[in-house]
Amino acid sequence: MKILILNGPNLNLLGKREPSIYGNLTFEEFFKNLQKRYADVELHYFQSNVEGELINKLHEVGFSFDGIILNAGAYTHTSVAIGDAIKGIETPVIEVHISNVHAREDFRHVSYIAPNAKGVIAGFGLQSYELALISFL
Repeated sequence: MKILILNGPNLNLLGKREPSIYGNLTFEEFFKNLQKRYADVELHYFQSNVEGELINKLHEVGFSFDGIILNAGAYTHTSVAIGDAIKGIETPVIEVHISNVHAREDFRHVSYIAPNAKGVIAGFGLQSYELALISFL
C-alpha cells in the first residue's frame, strides 16, 4: 500500500510555530515514528508552501497511490484549484487538520477540499494523520 502525506503552507514550521496549538514535535520526527509503526505501508511525505507544487504532487500520485492524507493548511479555506485537483484524480484523499478548525476563526470553517475528499479529520493533533492512515488500512 502506497500512501502520501501532503502538507501545505507553514507546516514546515511544526515544532516551532504556535506550540500551544500545534505542539513541539517537528513533522519529520512524527513521520519517522509513523514509518516505524506502519512499516508494512509505503509512506511518502511532501511539504510545500506553494499552491501549484501541491497541485502538481496531487496530479503526480493521484492515479497510482492508494491514498493521500492532505493537510493543505490555509489553502483549505482559499484554494478552489486544490479542490478541483482532488476532484480530478482517482486516489482517495482525506483532509486532515491538527487543530479543530471549527473552534477557530470563522473563515476556517469553510473547506474547498472537503466536498471532494473521502473524509475529514480535525482536532486530534498530529494523531489526525495516524487516524487518516488507519482509515486506509
